Amino acid sequence: MNSGTRILIVDDDERIRTVLSLILREQGYVVETAKDGKEAIAKSNARFFSLVVIDVRLPDIEGIKLLSMLRETFPKTRKIVITGYPTLRNAIESLNRGADAYLLKPLDIEELLRTISEQLTRQEQDLTYDRQRVTEFIRSHKKELEKRQATTSEQGR
Repeated sequence: MNSGTRILIVDDDERIRTVLSLILREQGYVVETAKDGKEAIAKSNARFFSLVVIDVRLPDIEGIKLLSMLRETFPKTRKIVITGYPTLRNAIESLNRGADAYLLKPLDIEELLRTISEQLTRQEQDLTYDRQRVTEFIRSHKKELEKRQATTSEQGR
C-alpha cells in the first residue's frame, strides 16, 4: 500500500523533516518536505499528496491556518497535525479545521506510523465508498431513464 503514496512533511525544524523523511521512505512512501507554509502550498499545488504532516508552529503561517487552506483545496488529503506546544485550544481548533489526527512532539515513531497507516486506510475506504455511491447513482439513473423511455414508447403507440 505504501509504494507510490505521497506524503508531505511541513516543519520548520530541518532535523525533524530529515528524520521523518528517512523513516517514511524506509516504509516505502514517497516523501517531500517543506520548511514553511509557502513552500507547502507551492508543493501541494504542484502535485497531490495523500497525506500531509503539519507542525502547528511555522515561521510564516500558523499550521492551523495552513490546515484550513489545504482542506479547502485538497479535501481528500489526510492531514496530521503535530506540535511540541500542545494546548486544548490548538487540539480543538485543529480538529475543527480538518485535522484527521493530532500528535504531540517528541513524536513516538510507532504511533506516527500507526496513525499514518490508519489515515491512509480511511482514505482508501472513503474512496471506495465514493466509487460505490457513484456506481449506484449511475445504475439508478439508468433504470429511471429506461422506465421513461418505456413509458414514452408506450404513449407513442
